[in-house]
Amino acid sequence: MMDALSNMKSMERELHCPVCKEIVKQPVVLPCQHSVCLMCASEVLVQNGYPPPELPPEPNSPASTPNTRSPHQARRSMPSKADHRPIDRVLRSGLGMYQSPGRRRKEPPPAMLFPCPPCGREVELGEKGLTDCLRNLTLERIVERYRHTVSLGSVAVMCQFCKPPQSLEATKGCADCRASFCNECFKLYHPWGTPRAQHEHVQPTLNFRPKVLSCPEHDQERLHFYCRTCQRLLCPLCKLRRVHAGHKVAPVAQAYQTLKDKITKEMNYILANQETVLGQITQLESAITQTEANSVAAREQLSQSVRDLTALLAERHASLAQALEGARQKRGEALAGQVAERRSLLEHAGLMALSQELLKETDPPCFVQAARQTHSRLSTSIEGLQCFSLAADPSFRHFQLDVSKELKLLTDLQFIQAPLAPVIDTQKTLAYDKLFLCWRLPQESAAAWHFSVEFRRRGVVPGGGARGGIQGRLAAARWGWQRLEEVGGTSAVIDRLEMDSVYVLRVRGCNKAGFGEYSEEVYLHTPPAPVLNFYLDSRWGLHADRLVVSKEQRCARSVPGLSLLQATDLALTSCHLTADLLVGDVAITQGRHYWACSVEPGSYLVKVGVGLETKLQEWFHLPQDMASPRYDPDSGHDSGAEDSLDSPPPFSFLTMGMGKIFLPHAPNHHNNHGCPANGTSPRRSPTIANGNSPASSPTGLTYPLPPRLGVCLDFEKGRVTFYDAHSLRPLWEGPVDCSGPVCPAFCFIGGGALQLQELVANRMADQTPVRRVTIQSRVTNLNN
Repeated sequence: MMDALSNMKSMERELHCPVCKEIVKQPVVLPCQHSVCLMCASEVLVQNGYPPPELPPEPNSPASTPNTRSPHQARRSMPSKADHRPIDRVLRSGLGMYQSPGRRRKEPPPAMLFPCPPCGREVELGEKGLTDCLRNLTLERIVERYRHTVSLGSVAVMCQFCKPPQSLEATKGCADCRASFCNECFKLYHPWGTPRAQHEHVQPTLNFRPKVLSCPEHDQERLHFYCRTCQRLLCPLCKLRRVHAGHKVAPVAQAYQTLKDKITKEMNYILANQETVLGQITQLESAITQTEANSVAAREQLSQSVRDLTALLAERHASLAQALEGARQKRGEALAGQVAERRSLLEHAGLMALSQELLKETDPPCFVQAARQTHSRLSTSIEGLQCFSLAADPSFRHFQLDVSKELKLLTDLQFIQAPLAPVIDTQKTLAYDKLFLCWRLPQESAAAWHFSVEFRRRGVVPGGGARGGIQGRLAAARWGWQRLEEVGGTSAVIDRLEMDSVYVLRVRGCNKAGFGEYSEEVYLHTPPAPVLNFYLDSRWGLHADRLVVSKEQRCARSVPGLSLLQATDLALTSCHLTADLLVGDVAITQGRHYWACSVEPGSYLVKVGVGLETKLQEWFHLPQDMASPRYDPDSGHDSGAEDSLDSPPPFSFLTMGMGKIFLPHAPNHHNNHGCPANGTSPRRSPTIANGNSPASSPTGLTYPLPPRLGVCLDFEKGRVTFYDAHSLRPLWEGPVDCSGPVCPAFCFIGGGALQLQELVANRMADQTPVRRVTIQSRVTNLNN
């Protein structure tokens, strides 16, 4: 009993209304699946400008009991349903569409928006408001059991039909009458042999609930179905509506069992990991203690920083004041000297008095000897009178401080901030021989000392498809997050990855304030086979006047040479085109291999694929001027073997040009020594056929040229698959003859350019290695 009481008390937090923070009363379920009190919901809607609805009286208020009836009425009257009408009817009548009297609404009113506190956003209730929100009867039953178990259950429920002076405690409740009775009143209102005697007896309560949930739009219709798409309960009439056409609708019993099994499974998982829960609680409690201690230390550090600033400011103030005082004394002395000099020029004073006495001398030699210095002083004084200026500037303008920058710095003085979430550059990020991740910090972000890159392999169900729910979390824990620590710069290379797998990546910055927020997770698909590294072969068959290969032999461009210019003389009489073939410097004899390249969107026609090395060498010795790109010259053999439709073609190519790529529907006929032709029995990706509105034709369709094209050759199976290398989405698959060595091949018709994908290892060869860490997490298997 004590355990049940303790469990009930610990559950009280889950029973609180998010609006009033008290135990819910008459809860209704919002579209976001949160439950709030009906009264709270109505008050919130009124505060947001919606019309006040008609609500039923409070269950424990005098207005909700018959004891407040007029004394002129009979003492006991039979309870009527009008006096205790269900709250659902009030919801339908009072919280529906609002329409001003005397005005007919032609258009449906705008949908009501309810600000849900747990969600932190506005939830759309629909034009009918709370009418579409069902009562949470299950939560009401839980609250009822809670009130009876905890001390709140000790509050007595009085009989609603006894006279107040002699009111007795209710002993029974009637779910049909929706009232509580004492023994005497119950016998009086439910006599034997009448239909009332068959009413359902319940515990006495002040909050009666309907027996079953009924459809808010169709009275008396029970909710027998559940729409998984809309996540709403439906009655048979709602199921027939056009809005649910094509939705996943299941019987409510099936939804009940499915949801119950999921909750049971999730509960068992949590119960099986109680040690983890206790460990995390201990860790959280330790974090709370550390938070208090660190906050005290941070407050002391803040005070010390302010004291240091104040001390430095006082020291600087004293230094500047001393400099100002020195300038004042120096200027004062200079101006005082000028004043004394001018005073000596006054009559009967100083120099003038001396000069007057000097003029009284009559001995010429003595006068000349004494007058030379006086004459010099008088000349200097006359010049000073004629060009008078102050010996010092009294303004002190240049002794004023400009503290605007310092004031702005002090105004913007803030605690150090961790870097904001980095933004991953999806155009530069790719998965090839290694995984290359590139990112940048937002402009308003604080600088980062270094970055932490985390990645993990996405869990996949053996039958295909990503795991979801608990299985997905277990798969993530099993694969584990791996981390590259202290990554300098804004890019990182990750190696030792599984082929044909999807990896989840995220990155965050770190500075003195600690780690910042994670970036958005990105998903990268690794190539389906090991990456083949090769270069364009310029040793045989290359026509230098029409094809230019870069110094690194990874880029080729078709240019108008002399032979092409001379062929334009025939442009008015025929349709001659020139096809130039270029091959890789490797020959594949076994295994699966993958490579990627990019074709310039402005290229006229470029073919990318594979072919038998022997057939490619024979093709180089054939005439290069052909009537059309699909011209297949005869091999000269009469055996007819090349005409067999069962043998795979020696070449398999996809054609690109003018920003498009051609995906054929059906195989093209070929012979063993022809120009590159498409393989037999091709397989196209259905996602391409239905995506981006490609232009279709009887023989195939065109699709926008992907930024990079991937090619995967399975030598043992004799199959070649073409991919959109950016997303690793298959474009087309077909057979190819692998009876001998097979080479990557490229064909140019007209102007165009092609670039082989550079290896990530070559791009980041001089990168400083970073620490690689595996993040472990303790979980117990769900199946245990």
